[in-house]
Amino acid sequence: MQLPLSLRHRKFAIYWPGLILGWVGNQVLIWAIPWHIRDFTNNPLALGVIGLIRLAPTVLFSLFAGAIADSFNRRRVVFITQGMMGSVGLALAALTWSDKIQLWHIYLLLGLHASAYIFSMPARYSLTPNLVPGSALTNALSVEFFGIQIASLGGPVLSGWLLNRFGQSAAYLAAAVLFGAILTSLLLMGPIPQAKRETARKGIDWESIKEGIQFTFRHPLILPSMLLDFLATLLTRADSLMPFFARDILGLNAAQYGWLSAASALGATASGFALSQVREIRHQGKLLLAAVGTIGVSAIMFGFSRSFPLSMGALIVIGSSDSISSIIRSTIRQTHTSDNLRGRMTSVNQIFFMGGPYLGDVKSGFLGGVIGVPLAVALGGMACVFSVGWIGFQWPKLRGYDGATR
Repeated sequence: MQLPLSLRHRKFAIYWPGLILGWVGNQVLIWAIPWHIRDFTNNPLALGVIGLIRLAPTVLFSLFAGAIADSFNRRRVVFITQGMMGSVGLALAALTWSDKIQLWHIYLLLGLHASAYIFSMPARYSLTPNLVPGSALTNALSVEFFGIQIASLGGPVLSGWLLNRFGQSAAYLAAAVLFGAILTSLLLMGPIPQAKRETARKGIDWESIKEGIQFTFRHPLILPSMLLDFLATLLTRADSLMPFFARDILGLNAAQYGWLSAASALGATASGFALSQVREIRHQGKLLLAAVGTIGVSAIMFGFSRSFPLSMGALIVIGSSDSISSIIRSTIRQTHTSDNLRGRMTSVNQIFFMGGPYLGDVKSGFLGGVIGVPLAVALGGMACVFSVGWIGFQWPKLRGYDGATR
């Protein structure tokens, strides 16, 4: 097996392992927090509030984060924001170890983490095209996504193991240490060239933000692919409620909760690895629609499941389908966007591809308290299947897209 094309380029080869370990830390942190909140209360809405806290900075800061990614050094932005996220892990570890932590502490620090994450994402997504030539970009995106999925698989499992074996503070401390890996890789990479906006227009201004919004909403491929992801995640996601499924529906312990939380990443890792070995993916539009439709069907299965293996299987299929969807959507966005617009385009997309899951958590938490969490998730899966048909009908150019034309 040959080394992937993108990993033959020095800066990306340094960046990739640091990104993986940093993402493991992020996953350890975000899966430890819901389990901790469940210790305070058994109300599904208290877990659904996690989505609301993450949604607020997504809506408030995303557009500005994109302008910053296009105006300032992306490597430096990623370094600062990842350092802030690691500091949140340290603060949670200290408060938990001192036995002084309260629910509002968790919510407050979660909000700080979410804010730093929002400013990190456009810079991080826009950094990869600066590390490899255009001929290696699709491979780099596939390899990067595969690495993130490895981390998304290992992070929840590690989080559950630490929670079960050493307790809550150990999980938070481990997350903080792992964030140090991406900081190290960013230091070792050295300067990264990037295209910036013209000096006369440089800065964070509404005209530059408006330019990114108009580009995204007028593009015949980026807009429908963005809406497709938003509706799918809004309707089917309930990640912050996973402790509820684990404890109250399936009767699992913390270690098993870690595996349940990692199930979708397991499927995504398998698909990501397979796609990283493929030089060209054709009929991307039809494949994208089919993948999202499969997410809806699997969400129905997960909602009605009362079996640990069946629930794991449904989440594995969801993760595998989401991996295919994410790689195709990312390739469409990066291929059809110039470098000086990538940060702002990503920030607009960020509102939707992050806002969807967060709103999904809020929706599932609220409906879960009314009709029950399982039924809320199953009904969302049915609505997801319907939305795929609607988008495929409304945007035939997406349905017929094969990746061959720009």
